Amino acid sequence: MILVTGATGHIGRALVGELDERGVKFRSLVRDPAAALPGSVVVGDLGEPATLLPAFDGVDRLFLLTQGIGLEFATNAVAAAKDAGVRQIVFLSSAHVVFDPMPAMARWHHEREELIRASGIPATFLRPGGFMTNALDWLPTIRESGFVLDPAGPGRFAPIDPADIAAVAALVLTERGHDGEAYVLTGEETFTVAEQVRVLAAAIGRDLEVREVATPEEAVRSRFPAGAPRALADAIVEGFRLMRADTEGFRTDTVERLLGRKPRTFADWCARNAGAFS
Repeated sequence: MILVTGATGHIGRALVGELDERGVKFRSLVRDPAAALPGSVVVGDLGEPATLLPAFDGVDRLFLLTQGIGLEFATNAVAAAKDAGVRQIVFLSSAHVVFDPMPAMARWHHEREELIRASGIPATFLRPGGFMTNALDWLPTIRESGFVLDPAGPGRFAPIDPADIAAVAALVLTERGHDGEAYVLTGEETFTVAEQVRVLAAAIGRDLEVREVATPEEAVRSRFPAGAPRALADAIVEGFRLMRADTEGFRTDTVERLLGRKPRTFADWCARNAGAFS
């Protein structure tokens, strides 16, 4: 039995779809019992350990996706996994844990990796770079005034479709031979933000303006339109500064090696999600 956390997010929804197609036994941990997902669901919260006992009953494999900047959710999940006799954890980490120096946001993921290693449960770490779905953060300014804030300027990166992350997760959860591995996952194409915006504009048939951010506060709003806690905001500003400095774009061929196909393209993602930007 596989337990999927984060099942209502971009990666989680794609993962439960992959597992459902494979016909494997899984359940999703959700806060909302009305969540529309394939397979079975169990209500629980990684922030409330007492709710996790029924979720982990009979589970031998765990897909762990935690949000926030602390260790609480990961600590609770790992403790529940140990109590339940889970034999494999597939943890969604970050590509930036391999960077030197390690940026703040990556340190939180690194601490969770270390927590999982210390548990003694065999684990596989998936370390994706930036997600294509981060383009959805542009919606407020696109809807308001038809522009996108650009915090990275000449910096390039290789965004990955969360559906590809989910496909790799499904593979790792259902095939042997991945324990102890750490897979750094990116898309194949590198972009500046301005280049991404041009691809999106072509997909939705609308002219979009690109405006470089003028302040750190604007940089944070480009990723979190409603704002973010101070520690997270500082990490975001640091991340964009590092992105701006990388004018080549970090990428790997891991998705193709594991799945036997090229990663999905950003143009494909824009075409599939054009309706969200209407």
